[in-house]
This record gives sequence, C-alpha cells and structure tokens, in this order.
Amino acid sequence: MASTTEWVAGARPRTLPAAVAPVLVGTGAAAQVGAEHVGRALLAAGVALALQVGVNYANDYSDGVRGTDLDRVGPMRLTASGAARPAQVRTAAFAAFGVAGLLGLGLVALSGSWWLLAVGALAVVAAWTYTGGRRPYGYLGLGEVGVFVFFGLVAVLGTTWTQAGELPWTAWVGAVAVGLLACALLMVNNVRDVPTDAVVGKRTLAVRLGERRARRVFAAMVVLPVLLGAACAVVAPWSLLVLLLLAPSVVLAVVVLLGARGLALVPVLAGVGALELAFGVLLGLGLAL
Repeated sequence: MASTTEWVAGARPRTLPAAVAPVLVGTGAAAQVGAEHVGRALLAAGVALALQVGVNYANDYSDGVRGTDLDRVGPMRLTASGAARPAQVRTAAFAAFGVAGLLGLGLVALSGSWWLLAVGALAVVAAWTYTGGRRPYGYLGLGEVGVFVFFGLVAVLGTTWTQAGELPWTAWVGAVAVGLLACALLMVNNVRDVPTDAVVGKRTLAVRLGERRARRVFAAMVVLPVLLGAACAVVAPWSLLVLLLLAPSVVLAVVVLLGARGLALVPVLAGVGALELAFGVLLGLGLAL
C-alpha cells in the first residue's frame, strides 16, 4: 500500500504551477476590462488543479501498465514501482477528474455558459487519452498540442470568459504564452526521457525531433512567452513586469541547450514550473493594474 508521501509524489507537485498560472493570467485579463471575480477565479483554479492531478495519475497508470516507466529517471511512478496497484491509481485519476467536474459544474452555473460543459468533457477525454486508450496521442508526438490547447488556450480563455463574458486580445496573447510554457514543461520532461521512450516505442515530439532540435524548441518555448507577455504593455504598461523573468528563462534555455540530461534535467523541470507560476503572477498582476 502506497504511503501518503508516495501518493503526493505520484501527483507530481512540480507540475501543478501549470494549472494555476493560466487562471492568474485569465483573471488578470478579466480585471483589465473591470470584470474580475475572485470566487469564480478560485473555482477555475480548483478545476485546473484537479485536472492536472488527474492527468498525472492517469499517465502514471497508463504508462505503468504499458511498461513505459520500468526504466525511467525522475519522480517515482506509483504503478511502475509497484507502490500501488494499477486499479488504485486509475481510481485516483478518475476521482480527480470527478472533483474537476463538480467544481466546473459550479463555475458554469455561476457564469451561465453551459456550453463550457462540453469543453470540460473534452478536456477530461484529452487528459485520459494522452497516454491511455488504444492509440494515445502522447505516443504519437501530439502531447504538446493537447497541452497547448487545454492548459493554455482553454484554461486562460475559459477563466476570462467565465468572469468577463468577453475575450480581450490580451487574454489571447496570455493564453498563447502560458500554453508555450506548459509545453516547455512537457518538452523538458520528454527530453529527459528520450533514451527510454525511444526504446519502448513512445514517439513523443522530443523523440520525433531528436534531442538537438527538441532542446532548441524548448529554448524557444521558455523565452518567447516572456516577450509575448511584455507585448501586452501596449494597453497594460505594468505587463512589462514579466521582463523580470527574461534572465531566468534564458538560464533555463542555456542549461538545456548545453546538453544537460538525466537527473540534471530534474531541477530544470522544477525551474520551468516556477517560471510558469511567476509568469502567471506577474502578467496577471500587470494586466490587472
């Protein structure tokens, strides 16, 4: 039986900033047009966090039963390590999805945008089929597409819409920027796992591109969002606060470009998570001021 500490580790806490950052940016965009709503923002954050935890457990389960995680560097995997039975991990994933669904239902009811229920259902399907099902799209090199759409565009724009009922262009720019940072989180994880993923037939985008090009794409994914955030200064001057993150983003890019691999990429993974959270705080604040 897995311990509480092992269940927490299996939820991959370092990836949770990817869930909070879009809510911060989306709320900032809503505040820019004078329509922020703290209660709805908290509900959106709950939905995003529950979905992220659900995705992490779902990936743990699916990769574990496929044997993908048998030889892997990084955080422990509940299924592959044998700490928890596959059925327990699968149940945890669907429990997290259930929490996300209940919170999402409350958010939709408050905003009156019932069509968002369909978007939420698609998000859960995308979360499960990333590594689950007969033809998981994460094994086909499409993982970054799913992350960009659901943890970037949908998360930011959905947050803004449920508060403001409109989508200013700054919300779109912020959504693209956050989506790229979320993709960077996945990319560095997959760059680390290229040797083992290639062996077991998991054709992630990093495997398809090859390590050298994947590292270059990662560098663009962590630097470009800072510049996009700064562009919002055209209408929200305080958005220039995101430029404080230019140096850290360049450092992360350089570390990966210089060839860090294996365990040396674990701190980079944590660094990208911190960068995304800081970006959400600074751009959200910059848009709101």
